[in-house]
Amino acid sequence: MTELLNKPDWEAVKERMKAWWAREDIGRPAISIRAPKDGVPREEPPPPPEKVENRWLDTDYRKRLNDYNIRRTYYGGEAFPVWETGDGWMQQAAYLGCPVNMDEHSGWLGSILHGESLSDHDYRELVPQENELQRASENMHICAVKFAKGKSIPAIQALGAGTDVLAALRGTERLLTDCLECPDYLREFDQYLAKQWNDIHDRLYQITCESAEGSTCWPGVGLWAPGRFYMLQCDFSYMISPEMFIELFLPGIEINANYLDYSVYHLDGVGAFAHVDALCQLPKLNGIQVLPGDGKPSALYYKDILKKVQDAGKNLQIYIAPHEISTALELLSPQGLLLTTWADSEEEAKDLLRMVENR
Repeated sequence: MTELLNKPDWEAVKERMKAWWAREDIGRPAISIRAPKDGVPREEPPPPPEKVENRWLDTDYRKRLNDYNIRRTYYGGEAFPVWETGDGWMQQAAYLGCPVNMDEHSGWLGSILHGESLSDHDYRELVPQENELQRASENMHICAVKFAKGKSIPAIQALGAGTDVLAALRGTERLLTDCLECPDYLREFDQYLAKQWNDIHDRLYQITCESAEGSTCWPGVGLWAPGRFYMLQCDFSYMISPEMFIELFLPGIEINANYLDYSVYHLDGVGAFAHVDALCQLPKLNGIQVLPGDGKPSALYYKDILKKVQDAGKNLQIYIAPHEISTALELLSPQGLLLTTWADSEEEAKDLLRMVENR
């Protein structure tokens, strides 16, 4: 039995999540609620290091920050504490040599594949480099696995995904031109990166297994699975047609889905909604996370998309405000549904959970 200090009902949550993945009835939709924890004395957060890079790569600071955040959070329903490594950029691109410019909020990648055409570059020469950032990131994950033991689940880093990594390597505008000028080579390149992604993920997953059961991925996802899990994505798809998406990039996504034991696709932005039909055809893809994007209406506004995902037999995750939960319960099937929300207090979180349980 594996217990988590900050999630007393962790064993029950794991069983419900296993049932959720299998699209079995758990008596209600799965729901993840985070709220400020009751009875926590006022305390200032740990001061960040002066050097911006150390705010991301200093393991002692990340340990103190995780401890601070986790101790002060109530995790209701299927919510659970995640040990955040903090690296908010695409690690695969950084491992392949893209320079990372870190600021207080994230890291920004610079492209390295210049020239007129993508075909000017031999993708077989692109291999992960053992550089300072790669060593620091892997050490961060090793420390996260060690520090999280018995307290939380260590997050596997923000790896990105094949196509978005390729856009970082090449530059988005150049890659859009490549889609038209050398589609066959681009598809090969993308699949090469997808296979390489599998190897990088497996390395980090094996480290995770040294002291944790199952896995989760970058912060904010709030999903745990009892095996290899990650959130797949192709944010680049916002800018291309469904036909081009199927021809060039769906094969790479399928390579990743076939490697993973559990996978959910990060459908980010209404412009990407055009690809739902194609994604629902992937046999090994378990679910889709629907995010309309900043400035757009609630996910519930796009009920046709949500129902299309559920009708295809895929799990569905949406982020909604607390006052929208009752509408979601009326609109959507509870089977394979995960509602992710928040509350202003522990008692409000418990009230939301009771409401879901009583519907």
